[in-house]
Amino acid sequence: MSSRGLWITVEGGDGSGKTTQSALLMAWLSTLDRTVLHTREPGGSEVGELIRNIVLHHRGHIAPRAEALLYAADRAHHVATVVRPALERGDIVLQDRYLDSSVAYQGAGRVLDATEVRALSMWATEGALPDVTVLLDIDPVAARERLDAADKPFDRLEAEKLEFHTRVREAYLALAAAEPERFVVIDAQQPVEEIAQQIRARIESALTAA
Repeated sequence: MSSRGLWITVEGGDGSGKTTQSALLMAWLSTLDRTVLHTREPGGSEVGELIRNIVLHHRGHIAPRAEALLYAADRAHHVATVVRPALERGDIVLQDRYLDSSVAYQGAGRVLDATEVRALSMWATEGALPDVTVLLDIDPVAARERLDAADKPFDRLEAEKLEFHTRVREAYLALAAAEPERFVVIDAQQPVEEIAQQIRARIESALTAA
């Protein structure tokens, strides 16, 4: 058994299937001889749950810079109290969303300076970056059809207009192009099991390297 932890993050626009694929990946990881922690941002800690309620479910307006700062505050606490201790124990950390979400949603989506948004999170987490980031890429129109079919209330970000989600997608793809050694980009409109197999193949490679 490796003594080195492995940190995996799952990213993508709303409706890309992150919840489904994270659950399938968690089920597969649980069959390995490793301790696995499944967490999320925002909300991977007690403090994070309070912040999650504000940034996703607050009914009123939140200034874009305030929103970015709230996500960074959650991230700072989450990495310090949940992620880093798990990695130091040699665990596998599977995490739904990380700083790439802030760059895409608060940077591109809210039209803030993406470089500043990323720098804020890097400062908040002392430069912590995942070993592997799975990006589930989907056309925003197809994603909206999925969300509509799910027949559930939208949170503050899901409710944004198509132009917002188009900017988010473009930002994600730019991030992946800039860091190909960390990202694996997967077409999220493929069959669920095909996507899961592609993700597992990338994680197996990372586990072997670790």
